[in-house]
Amino acid sequence: MIPPFKYYRQSLLIFFAYSVSLTLAAQPIPAGTAIDATVSGLMAQTSAKGMAVAVIDHGKVIYKHAYGIRNAKGDPLTTDTVMYGASLTKTVFAYTVLQLVDQGKINLDTPLAADLDQPLPSYGPDPVFPDKYGPYKDLADDPRWKKITPRMCLTHSTGFDNFWFIEPDQKLHIHFDPGTRFSYSGEGLILLQFVIEHGRKAQGLGLDLGDLTQANFTRLGMTHTSLVFHNGQNSNVADGWNDQGQPQPHSERKKVRVAGSMNTTISDLATFTAALVRGEGLTPASRAEMTKPSLHITTAGLFPDFGPDLPVSEQRKDLAAGLGVVVFDGPQGHGFYKGGHDGQTANTMVCVESSQRCVLILSNDVRSEAGFAELVKFILGDTGVPYDWEYGDHAGKS
Repeated sequence: MIPPFKYYRQSLLIFFAYSVSLTLAAQPIPAGTAIDATVSGLMAQTSAKGMAVAVIDHGKVIYKHAYGIRNAKGDPLTTDTVMYGASLTKTVFAYTVLQLVDQGKINLDTPLAADLDQPLPSYGPDPVFPDKYGPYKDLADDPRWKKITPRMCLTHSTGFDNFWFIEPDQKLHIHFDPGTRFSYSGEGLILLQFVIEHGRKAQGLGLDLGDLTQANFTRLGMTHTSLVFHNGQNSNVADGWNDQGQPQPHSERKKVRVAGSMNTTISDLATFTAALVRGEGLTPASRAEMTKPSLHITTAGLFPDFGPDLPVSEQRKDLAAGLGVVVFDGPQGHGFYKGGHDGQTANTMVCVESSQRCVLILSNDVRSEAGFAELVKFILGDTGVPYDWEYGDHAGKS
């Protein structure tokens, strides 16, 4: 048996050695001129028309810059250009949900059925935006919806496809027992949005997600960020380019959809990312919940949905779903990240917990995505971010 003092001293030495190894692994952040040169090279290599990059160190924004153009007319992309946030909206939503957890209005592991006054399948479509939520009537003959919890929604383990309207019969289905595995699903987050917006008012629900997120944006000074597009309020808006180099109009989302309706700027979203990595706005317990490994990910890639599990020996042991993010462990310790993508949009956010360092990239040209791994490694060093799992050979493709 190891004497208590010797055990304590041994533990300190192990902790010190681990901390030193993390410090050694965290390289100095490159100078802005070096970042600029690397981005210019990336854009030339990929033919990307526009990008914006922000760097965070010790929880503070230390660098942000925009490159290229925002539209086919050649107007410059700036740090205040409104860009499409795509699935980075999911991380903003998870942050908002955890604030409701802190307020006692939502419990991560209580089934959503307990938050509703009626059974989920009895609710009809939204009267203003009929396609805002899923067709929950389709679940009337599948009682497994009663098992779904907020944590399952935020870890992509509801059993839903990414969206109901991509199903062959355009109906909402549960494909596996909720909570048992990861399969990317914006539909699961939309369900949690529905419950927050239509849940029991007696427990503090029945809240508008647009208002909730706007309160955070206002608190943080994010003056150009919203979950809906406001026509005419800002002329500095980015259009995009697809993988064929064809100009595409900006996505003008008119309804709040927490899976991906956010419009933002690199300046605004860098402010949010810095607050997130610092834990500002959340209790320590909720902040820890967001980036702890809640569900092991066993597939070879993010897509296709419902992909088979890899053999256990081939699974990445550290890859897991957090809440609204994917978490991993690498040479610099624990990290989290989230991407955002559509036919003309490529976004990424990568953070390392120990140093509170992050890189945020927003691009209005999907082709730039092919250079994200190289750029993030240049700025942060080797983090272990699982881009091979997220993109496979699809990086930079519409």
